[in-house]
Amino acid sequence: MTHLPALFVVGAGTEIGKTYTTAALVRRLRGRGRRVRACKPLASGVPPLDHPDFAESDTGRLLAAQELAVTPQTVAACSPWRFTAALAPDIAAAREGRSLALTQLVDWCRSRLAEADASETVVIEGVGGVMSPITEAATGLDWLKSQEIPALLVSGSYLGAISHALTAAETLRAHGVPLLGIVVSESEGAPTSPETVAGQIARFISVPVVCLRRGGDFPDGLAALD
Repeated sequence: MTHLPALFVVGAGTEIGKTYTTAALVRRLRGRGRRVRACKPLASGVPPLDHPDFAESDTGRLLAAQELAVTPQTVAACSPWRFTAALAPDIAAAREGRSLALTQLVDWCRSRLAEADASETVVIEGVGGVMSPITEAATGLDWLKSQEIPALLVSGSYLGAISHALTAAETLRAHGVPLLGIVVSESEGAPTSPETVAGQIARFISVPVVCLRRGGDFPDGLAALD
């Protein structure tokens, strides 16, 4: 079984299923006996820990996938920069009178990667889409490039998803980011099936493209993760 030390889950857009995909991947890897550390360093729309909706937040879902209790320590280790407003991180931070520099984010992630032992896989989930702003001067692409680890791209199956996925994949290729594959996460109310969207994407790209149905397990077909 091939051991993948780290990967970065990046989206072709926002609200398309990155956290659902990340959580499903964590459960798959753990089910195969692998040690996994999953984090979403930047998280918007996160209520206080004692709020009844916390479990449905991105941070809450990732902790559940790792079977970790919700404590101040586990939450901080998963999502050190959390914002209440469900907005782009730079805007959400400004609303709370806070700021974030790219170097802080990159250094925190590098520390987590350095802490991991040889048998552990570190999964970092990004925020928004590839080019979503994360600070006043940086985008998600700047963050991803700085980490120097391969990416797993998540697309939706909504109308327009094919172009968005291919554009994101081309952006990653142009910037030298290794792409492990693309996961088409089923979008609610989409006019076509995720399999149809995945098939169309696969016609124009050389990496594996797989589908993740809502309520389903992480799919087979990505050699780097099998």
